[in-house]
Formats: sequence, C-alpha cells, structure tokens
Amino acid sequence: MKWQNRRGSSNVRTSRSGGKMIGGGIGGIIIAGILWLVFGVNPMTALQTGQVVTGGGSQGSTQPATEDDRDTRFVKVVLADTEEVWHQIFEEAGSTYKEPSLTLFDGQVSSACGSATSATGPFYCPGDQTIYLDTSFFVEMRRNLGISGDQQGSGDTENQGKAGDFAQAYVISHEVGHHVQTLLGISQQVNEARRQVTATQGNQLSVLQELQADCFAGVWANRNQQRVQFLEAGDIDEAMNAASQIGDDRLAQASGGAVVPDNFTHGSSQQRVNWFTRGLESGNLQSCDTFSGGL
Repeated sequence: MKWQNRRGSSNVRTSRSGGKMIGGGIGGIIIAGILWLVFGVNPMTALQTGQVVTGGGSQGSTQPATEDDRDTRFVKVVLADTEEVWHQIFEEAGSTYKEPSLTLFDGQVSSACGSATSATGPFYCPGDQTIYLDTSFFVEMRRNLGISGDQQGSGDTENQGKAGDFAQAYVISHEVGHHVQTLLGISQQVNEARRQVTATQGNQLSVLQELQADCFAGVWANRNQQRVQFLEAGDIDEAMNAASQIGDDRLAQASGGAVVPDNFTHGSSQQRVNWFTRGLESGNLQSCDTFSGGL
C-alpha cells in the first residue's frame, strides 16, 4: 500500500503508558483475543446487552505511541484519506462530514464508552465520536499476516510491517464506517430497534450494522483508489483475508465452539468478504443498504 508523502490527519491523538491522555475522555469495556484485535466488538452493543467479551491479551511488548513513529504517521495518513473521501461523499449528498478523532494508546485509556486496556481491540465510541486503537494492534496484525523475522529485525523502519498495511487501513476504515453510521443516524436507529426485539433479532441487527461498516470500508477503498491510486498488488487479498479471519463462524471454530448463526453479531466470514467487496466494486454508499439488501 502506498501511503508515504501524503497529508496526515490532525485528529490523531496519542496517549502515554499508564493511560494519561493527550486529549481524551472518560469511563469500562474489555474486548480481547488476538482475532478480536483485528475487529473489536462495538462497545455500545456490549454496554447495551450487558455482554463483555474477554479473553487473552495482546502478546509481545510494544512501545508507547509517539507523534513521529512509523505507526502513528501511518494512522495519520489513513485517517486523512478517510477524511478526504467522506468529505467528498457527504458534499455530493449536500451534507457536511464531521471528522472523528482517533486515539492511539498504550497500556490503558478511557473513553465515553468505558475504559480500555492493552487487550482491547479497535473500537469506535459514538459518545465522543472517537476511534480507539492500541499500539499492540500493529504487532498482532504483523504477526498474524506473516511478516518475516528478518524484516522485523531490520533497521528499515519504513518497511517494517509493510506486509499487511492495507489490512490495517481496512480495519481503521471499518471503524470510521461506524462513525459514518452515527452521523447518518443509522446507529441510533439500530440501538433503538434492538431494545424492542429479542436477543436473536438484536444479534441480527448487529450483524447488519457491522456488515454495513464493512461495505463502507470498501466504498472508501474504491474512492481513495480513484483519488490517489494507493493500492498495490496483494492489497485487496490482505483485506479479504482480514475479513475472513474475523467472521463469527471462523471465530467460533477457532475457539472450538459450535457455529450458531443465531448468536452471530458481526456476520460470517463470507458475509464480511461479500459486503466489503460490494462497497469496493461500487464505490457507492447506496450499495451498502444491508438492512434491506439481505445478508
């Protein structure tokens, strides 16, 4: 993925080890497990249902985020790319896009949706319209996407973690998709509907919401490619692999449990790939109506 030498967003904040924020918020939900480090559970969903997903924490040591390390610069460029694309899309619809913030943290952090630790996966908090991302996220994705030990140990900091860059960008754009849902009033409608239906029906609504965020991520990739031609060979495969790895069916199988579609909250691997692909191929927000388009 080509990302160097482009504008970085001014909406990225970093926190110091121990949770002292440079900018920040308030408040408890823990989302863990290596696979959940790729796509975190929507914290608002967990708070509303009383469910907290827990598991193993992140592995390997990380350094606190700084303003000029490679990962921070990468996140700033990706977030800036989402800003450019979503401003354009909202303007085309005669509306104005309000940019989210993104907080990179190390150790622990607080948000309007609750506190998070280094075991927390990426999540979007509608309460403060901020995406939260622990620095260990990059370590886990590089490990799971197979970056070589030689590359990890090299002094070439720009190329460390290059394998998987677009998968990381895809995850960030998925969380930005949840921000778009908040701006459009979709998240509020889903939350209200979930309070009036059974748990199984509520899970189905959660699946539709998550699949729409996947589709929005595909729309972003399409429009950003038109804008800056940032994709390289293998990038789309990286995103497809990431999407397939975090389907509810794949997670259930990985944990040794039964695959129970009624318990899904994010969608199957195939559903996630399908909806990302739909957004990627169309570049059109209207193609992402998961609520009437079916799974």
